[in-house]
Amino acid sequence: MTLNRNEQKLAELNQPKPWSGINAFRSDPLVVDIAASMPRPLRDDFEALGRYVTSPEAQDLARMANEGVPKLRTHGPRGERLDVVEFHPAWHALMRRSMTSGLHASAWENIADEHGRSHKARAIRFYLTAQLECGHLCPLTMTSASVAAISASPAVQKEWAPKILSRKYDSSNRPWMQKSSVTIGMGMTEKQGGTDVRANTSTAERVGEGIYRLNGHKWFMSAPMSDAFVMLAQTRDGLGCFLVPRLLEDGSANGLRFQRLKDKLGNRSNASSEVEFSDTFGFVLGTPDAGIRTILDMVTLTRLDCALASAGMMRASLAEAVHHVRGRKVSGKALVAQPMMTRVLADMALDVAAASALSFRLAEAFDKARDSAEDAAYARIMTPVAKYWSCKIAPALIYEAMECLGGSGYVEERPIARHYREAPVNAIWEGSGNVMALDVLRVLTRGKDLFELLFQVISRDLGPSAKKTVDVLRAAMSLCERDEGAARMLVEQLALAAAAAELYRLGAGRIADAFLESRLAAGWRSTYGMLDSRFDSAYIVDLLYPAAT
Repeated sequence: MTLNRNEQKLAELNQPKPWSGINAFRSDPLVVDIAASMPRPLRDDFEALGRYVTSPEAQDLARMANEGVPKLRTHGPRGERLDVVEFHPAWHALMRRSMTSGLHASAWENIADEHGRSHKARAIRFYLTAQLECGHLCPLTMTSASVAAISASPAVQKEWAPKILSRKYDSSNRPWMQKSSVTIGMGMTEKQGGTDVRANTSTAERVGEGIYRLNGHKWFMSAPMSDAFVMLAQTRDGLGCFLVPRLLEDGSANGLRFQRLKDKLGNRSNASSEVEFSDTFGFVLGTPDAGIRTILDMVTLTRLDCALASAGMMRASLAEAVHHVRGRKVSGKALVAQPMMTRVLADMALDVAAASALSFRLAEAFDKARDSAEDAAYARIMTPVAKYWSCKIAPALIYEAMECLGGSGYVEERPIARHYREAPVNAIWEGSGNVMALDVLRVLTRGKDLFELLFQVISRDLGPSAKKTVDVLRAAMSLCERDEGAARMLVEQLALAAAAAELYRLGAGRIADAFLESRLAAGWRSTYGMLDSRFDSAYIVDLLYPAAT
């Protein structure tokens, strides 16, 4: 292959060429295998998206969207309230492309190619897009998940669903009924309660059939330029869930006043706001006392996306690191071939493969839950588990990938820096680690029989290791029944066991063996590079991260 002058100069300086133009789908054997049984039009779609997310043009959009952060304009030149957020054009370009891909809608569309696999097909698209830029995925996640909450009120669903499911991006600042499409945000968290939404003090008074007037505040309301927000507020009957339009039919504000935008560590392309609201009209979703149950249907879907996004960012970061060490020499030898480096990469590759496989298996359970008791149990228990584990390991893994690049990795020009800043947010939003563990304990208390169905799935796929592994899980369950503080132990063991089982189900063979032996059968470990010589580290890296051709 002939090198151009710049690439030749980089080679002379022992600097690999930039990681771009490498198809994120085609270069990921695990995802290619998962998609192999899907119809050709879907696989062609994944191919096109894989090319797009690593293209220099798309990478520039991601960079510009994060450098040109959103700006809040509370007032206009005459002192009038505006309450609008301005985004960089690159943000709109990313939104337009992802809405065309259906990331906000495809789970709910009745498309022949995706029938029976809509969540899984969307999961692959979401995972690939997360390797490019995650900030713009926030409003798309909430928009997609909102359909679950809105369906609790058929009249509201009938009016709003066609706008939500439209694939035409419309960023105009107009009332929702005048737009070709809408996006939906969410407001749950308040200052005094945080994750404890039962402590919410915002109020809602009934003013008509299904219509309430809301007053209060939200400490975190992401994507404030959404056309409506799913919000919680206290009614006379209990905590209710509401769909709150941002603008009224005449174009005037619906009482929402944005106080400021959060200055966040990451997720910088996306705006997150604090908002006060008074005499704000909203439509009740479900009964006025079932707010938590209604919004949890939405939150469950957002938790799947958190796991997928974390897996996608880990994949992109490690792919960049592997690419770098393959093109750099140390002591006259390729860095990737140095024994300790090979083991570090292989160790990380096992976690990325496991997190990805587990997240896709969860998406598949969502597709099958209506017709399968086992998949329904899997979806209920493994949603908080997958969200917990995939999001927890992402910051440390992305940092380790960054270290593989050395000082060159610690600069803003590289995508890996953006992934590193972004990684913690998925573990914090939509329920932190302890909230996920408490959710698993809730199942243990109210639906312990679901664990038996889950263990059937794990046992069937783990093979000879199943009995010992399930015995450990049962022991962790018993411990949690006596000691709530031990819940994280159960959650982590469930994640590792289910991930190993899924790798075996996918036919990952030696990859599954290495993951099982090093995670479930080994002692305590806190850093990467701990694989012993029983496992062929070079094989693991080359199989999961094939060299670009």
